[in-house]
Amino acid sequence: MNLFEFNEEQNMLRDMVREFVNAEVKPLATQIDENEEIPRSLIDKIAEVGLFGTVFPEEYNGGGFGEVGYCIAQEEIGRGCLSTATMIGAHMSIGANAIFIGGSEELKRKYLPKLCSGEWIAAFGLTEATAGSDSFNVRTRAELDGDHWVLNGEKLWITNGAIADVISVFARTTRGVTAFVVETACDGYSAGPKEKKMGIRGSMTNAVTFKDVRVPKENLIGQEGRGFLTAMKTLDAGRLGLGACCIGAAKEMIELSSRYAKERRQFDAPIANFEAVQFMLAEMWMTTYAMESIVYRTAADYDAGKKISTQSAAVKLFCSEGLDKVVDSAVQIHGGMGYSRELPVERMYRDSRINRIFEGTSEIQKLVISHDVLRKNGIWTL
Repeated sequence: MNLFEFNEEQNMLRDMVREFVNAEVKPLATQIDENEEIPRSLIDKIAEVGLFGTVFPEEYNGGGFGEVGYCIAQEEIGRGCLSTATMIGAHMSIGANAIFIGGSEELKRKYLPKLCSGEWIAAFGLTEATAGSDSFNVRTRAELDGDHWVLNGEKLWITNGAIADVISVFARTTRGVTAFVVETACDGYSAGPKEKKMGIRGSMTNAVTFKDVRVPKENLIGQEGRGFLTAMKTLDAGRLGLGACCIGAAKEMIELSSRYAKERRQFDAPIANFEAVQFMLAEMWMTTYAMESIVYRTAADYDAGKKISTQSAAVKLFCSEGLDKVVDSAVQIHGGMGYSRELPVERMYRDSRINRIFEGTSEIQKLVISHDVLRKNGIWTL
C-alpha cells in the first residue's frame, strides 16, 4: 500500500518499531487509557530504542531518519496507542523541532542531544485562551531585563506540560511574537492538573503558567519578533507526523475489522460475506491508501527542502477526517462489540476525534488551502 518503496534502513526502522509496539505498547494501551497516564517505564523504554530522536540528524544524537522516517515510526506507534504517539509527537515533532527549525547552533547543541536521547522531554507552548485557531493573538509577555527575558502568562492544552523538562514557548515582546526555550525546573513555572479528556487520555495535557520566569537571552529561538514564523514552520512538520499516526490507526482498524468480519456470523454466514460489510472495508482501505500516499509524498518533499505549508494542511485535514470515517466504519462492522470497552475499537473511536481539532482545526486547514489556491490563481494578492 506504499506510494514508493522505502529503502533498507527505513524498512528496518519500521520492523524495529513494529516489534517494539507489539511487545511494549499494545499490551499497555488499555491500561494507559484507563489510568490516564503513560507509565514512566514505557517512556524509558521508548528512550532506550531511540524513538525520541528519530527525525533529527545524528550529529545531535538523533536517528538521522528525517521526516519520512519519523512518519514511519509514528505510523507504527499509532497502530498501538494514539496517546503514546501524541506524547512522542509533542516532544519531538513540535517541542524539540521548534529548537531545530529556529534555534541557533549553540541552542541546538545545548538541548537536542538530551531531547533525542529521551533524557529530557519537550513540550510546545503556543495555545492560550485567546490564541487557539487565532494563534497570532498570544498574550503571554516577555520583557527584557538585563541578560534575561522575564515571561508572564498562561498556556492551555499543553501536551507533556507536567512532564516536560523544556518547553518551546511563544510570547509577545515589543517586536511581536518571539520564541524561547524555557527549562521547566526554573522558578515561576508551574503546571496545572491534567485535563480530563474524551480521548488520548494517556497523554498528559495541562495548563502551564509562567510567573516572572527568567530566561537567559541566549535561549531565544531565532530572532525577536520572528517567533510566529517558527511556530508555523514547526506545525507544518508536526501535521505530517499527525497524519502518519492516522494512517497507523486506520490500518489497525482495517485489520481488526477484517478479522472480526470473518469470525462474526449472522444468518448462518460470516458477515464478511455480506456486500454491506465488504463495501465498508473497501471504503476504509481506499481512504487509508490515499492518506498514506499524501503523507509520504509530502514528507519526502519536506526532506528534500521543498515548501509544504499547503500540502501539510491538506495532510492534516484529509487524514484526520479520513480516520474518523475509518473508525466509524470499524465500530459499525463490530456492532455492539464496537461500542464496548472490551475491544480496542471503542478506544480508537474516542482517540481519533481530537485529530480534527489540535495542531489546527479542520476549518483552519481549509482556510490555509483555499487562500493558497486563490493566491496562485491571481484572485488574491495577500
